[in-house]
Amino acid sequence: MISTNNSFLQTFTAWCNSHLRKAGTAIENIEEDFRNGLKLMLLLEVISGETLPKPDRGKMRFHKIANVNKALDYIASKGVKLVSIGAEEIVDGNLKMTLGMIWTIILRFAIQDISVEEMTAKEGLLLWCQRKTAPYKNVNVQNFHLSFKDGLAFCALIHRHRPDLIDYNKLSKDNPLENLNTAFDVAEKYLDIPRMLDPDDLINTPKPDERAIMTYVSCYYHAFQGAQQAETAANRICKVLKVNQENERLMEEYERLASDLLEWIRRTMPWLNSRQTDNSLAGVQKKLEEYRTYRRKHKPPRVEQKAKLETNFNTLQTKLRLSNRPAYMPTEGKMVSDIANAWKGLETAEKSFEEWLLSEMMRLERLEHLAQKFKHKADAHEEWTRGKEEMLQSQDFRQCRLNELKALKKKHEAFESDLAAHQDRVEQIAAIAQELNTLDYHDSISVNARCQRICDQWDRLGALTQRRRQALDDAERILEKIDILHLEFAKRAAPFNNWLDGTREDLVDIFIVHTVEEIQGLIDAHAHFKATLGEADKEYQSIVGLVREVESIVKQHQVPGGLENPYTTLTAHDLTRKWGEVRQLVPQRDATLQAELRKQQNNEMLRRQFAEKANAVGPWIERQLDAVTAIGMGLHGTLEDQLHRLKEYEQGVYAYKPHIEELEKIHQAVQESMIFENRYTQYTMETLRVGWEQLLTSINRNINEVENQILTRDSKGITQEQLNEFRSSFNHFDKNRTGRLTPEEFKSCLVSLGYSIGKDRQGDIDFQRILAVVDPNSTGYVHFDAFLDFMTRESTDTDTAEQVIDSFRILAADKPYILPDELRRELPPDQAEYCIQRMPPFKGPGAVPGALDYMSFSTALYGESDL
Repeated sequence: MISTNNSFLQTFTAWCNSHLRKAGTAIENIEEDFRNGLKLMLLLEVISGETLPKPDRGKMRFHKIANVNKALDYIASKGVKLVSIGAEEIVDGNLKMTLGMIWTIILRFAIQDISVEEMTAKEGLLLWCQRKTAPYKNVNVQNFHLSFKDGLAFCALIHRHRPDLIDYNKLSKDNPLENLNTAFDVAEKYLDIPRMLDPDDLINTPKPDERAIMTYVSCYYHAFQGAQQAETAANRICKVLKVNQENERLMEEYERLASDLLEWIRRTMPWLNSRQTDNSLAGVQKKLEEYRTYRRKHKPPRVEQKAKLETNFNTLQTKLRLSNRPAYMPTEGKMVSDIANAWKGLETAEKSFEEWLLSEMMRLERLEHLAQKFKHKADAHEEWTRGKEEMLQSQDFRQCRLNELKALKKKHEAFESDLAAHQDRVEQIAAIAQELNTLDYHDSISVNARCQRICDQWDRLGALTQRRRQALDDAERILEKIDILHLEFAKRAAPFNNWLDGTREDLVDIFIVHTVEEIQGLIDAHAHFKATLGEADKEYQSIVGLVREVESIVKQHQVPGGLENPYTTLTAHDLTRKWGEVRQLVPQRDATLQAELRKQQNNEMLRRQFAEKANAVGPWIERQLDAVTAIGMGLHGTLEDQLHRLKEYEQGVYAYKPHIEELEKIHQAVQESMIFENRYTQYTMETLRVGWEQLLTSINRNINEVENQILTRDSKGITQEQLNEFRSSFNHFDKNRTGRLTPEEFKSCLVSLGYSIGKDRQGDIDFQRILAVVDPNSTGYVHFDAFLDFMTRESTDTDTAEQVIDSFRILAADKPYILPDELRRELPPDQAEYCIQRMPPFKGPGAVPGALDYMSFSTALYGESDL
């Protein structure tokens, strides 16, 4: 119950009289003057502006009770509960009941209508005081009792709205009585607010009654209500301008990021498209290492930049939709589709570049092998031909005896056999040179020159051989005796010698293999060769036996010059030496083949290592993609739950990155070992890289979409239940989980949500109009964000240009224009200057210097404009 101290009596009496005087009357004693109910009814009519039932004019007690009941009934009709207050107590002059009733009236008609940010009346009035006095030193309004004792809060409220009435800088916290009297006098004289409080009571009371102060402060609120409307309008304008400023910042950031990314792609593409090398294996390996550095260091930041670009763009478009602004159209060539196309071109160029590098490595490796093989065979051939031209041009047979001539002829026959045996080697040399030319070997000029010298010499040898044979044939008529043993030796020694030469070449032949099976095939072939050495040894012993037999006959018959074989330059010593070399080369070949076997086994181990890791990483990436897609479809709880799970997945993906880096290390070892295929896995490093980047992009995109959905939900005031209903309906018709609906699926989805679409011609027209909103580019599909935007617009309100125009009109005091000083007075400095710089001059009737056109400015905020 209300106390009956003097401060209440004074305040409530003054408050009642501030209204009753409008009806030409007043009360002197609040305890007595309301007892008959007449002035009570009059007070209610003045403060409400409504007419109460006609009062009873009799003076009997029941007349008074009837009048008071009419007043109490009217108060109750306004939704006020009168607890323990009856007409009899008021008629009997119960002061506590009377003050309680007056306080109830004050609360209902003077304070309850005060609303600041939808708080209770008391909280709203307190927040209003705090905001208005915040800039003033020595003022800290926390309540309606102690905060007002020194009078500075009252003075601050007056100065904030009427700075011409009080010089606040001259006031001191140490003079509370002077401060209170100043405020009360100014309020009574200039604001028509009567004195309702006693300064001495406020100062001397330890804790002044807050209801008395609230009653008095409410008069200030109503006195400054017009200024309050201006503040509300200013706040609304600030909110709209902040939206535009933030949107402009996001547009500028998008343009900057897009330009930077596109410029980087433009600079990178010529390098990836270049196919220039020095045609050497080392040069291509250097390019491959440069490409690895690019993938490890240079590209990952650009992947993040691209994801940020898409996130910023989606966020900006969402904010523009939510603030009823037109969609943002980037500068020509910087659309999201332009960036996506450029990025796709980059990835295509990367794949082509790496494939080219690997194919070049294989080609150049084969070239190096062929070049070594060419040199080895050319060296052997040139060694064989040394001195042959001089021998064929010799005229030695002219001075020979008959037996010597016959020997020269047989020797020449042996040489012809040897020459024919070497034909295949010359053809091999020419074939290798031709292949080196076809594969564009970097030193083809010297190879061709050497090959040409060998072929020219071979032609000369053929011609010389024919001429010498003809000369020997001419002399054959006078030659009769031959040495059977020397001839037999020459005939058998020549092919055996050729076999020895060929075998030595084969045993030191350079080979290249890529698999364990290939090297095993060479080992098996070598084993088969070793199995033939026994027969070769028998042939060697047989040929050497011919020489021994000649030596025996010569020694026995003392034949002059008989030890010299006239049919061949080969000797048993030559065959013995070469045979010894062959026997030494066999174990060396064994060691070389075994070393290569170990190398291929190591390569096989690398293949298995890569496959084992890739076969774990690939399915993991695919599972994460499926899980992120499922979350993105809204299948897991609230938006906050989805956002939380997506960020958990994001953390998990970044935590998984060491597996990718480990795989890159294994992949590098695989490439450095010249391994170009792997039958143990379907995954390549390129597909895993692309999958990894797709996973990161998918997570970022889904996080951004969920954040935008939260932003849409919160800014539009839709409930989680509504959002769940929208998502559930959309998913029901999105059978393939593509995140989009066909027009027919979209129509069915709308119908499932209770949206009425007629089946007649008008219904088709209405549906086509809706499709033009949700699918403006006529792609034939409706995506979830466009669907959500449409449903929220259908169920919630948005700010409009009309609201902003109304707000500016309040600040301009109903003028069709506004002045810079008015903007600077009502808005924060940065937003005031923002408006002044962008508002066009007002050119209508009644314009004054400096007048600005706020109507066209407000309309431009919601239309196609650079604002």
